[in-house]
Amino acid sequence: MREMFKMVVVLSVIAGLSGLTLASLREYTAPRIEEQVLAYVQRPVLDAVIGQRDNDPVQDRQTFVLPSTGREVLVFPVIRESRLVGVAFETQGPGYGGDIGVITAFSLESDRIMGIGMTTMKETPGVGTRVAQHGFTTQFHNRALDGLALSAQGGSVNAVAGATVSSTGAVEAVRQAAEIYKALKPEFEKTWS
Repeated sequence: MREMFKMVVVLSVIAGLSGLTLASLREYTAPRIEEQVLAYVQRPVLDAVIGQRDNDPVQDRQTFVLPSTGREVLVFPVIRESRLVGVAFETQGPGYGGDIGVITAFSLESDRIMGIGMTTMKETPGVGTRVAQHGFTTQFHNRALDGLALSAQGGSVNAVAGATVSSTGAVEAVRQAAEIYKALKPEFEKTWS
């Protein structure tokens, strides 16, 4: 009985130390991982979606809190000639293989979508991943904020053939981004004006 008690204590100590070590390692590496995601995932998409600008959106980013939900949103500003002309941020929509990350850029001057780009997805290669290609994403260039739904659901966005779930997820992410943009637009103008 005494031997069994010793084994339980030793195993508990080892498990506790392992858990503490893993938690410490995660906390230590979290900032580095965030920097890597910003540099190698979000920055290339931002460069493609935003285009011409006078600032570094990653460096000038700010976090905003949605008043309705308390959710934090990381926002990248687009500044030209010392004026805030647009913002971009990432939202997620449910795809076939998991969430689809979409960066949506908005023009503050026209209240329209400047463009979208995919950051993360686990969709079926050659089928669902086609939502990240030019033919699907260009449908959002200079698009109004209303009517963001697939044509089969009464909207004006054409789905990728064979990838309805992926298309729906991407459109849902853009629709969420449009709602966030409408809710936070006054805050954007105050922050970067």
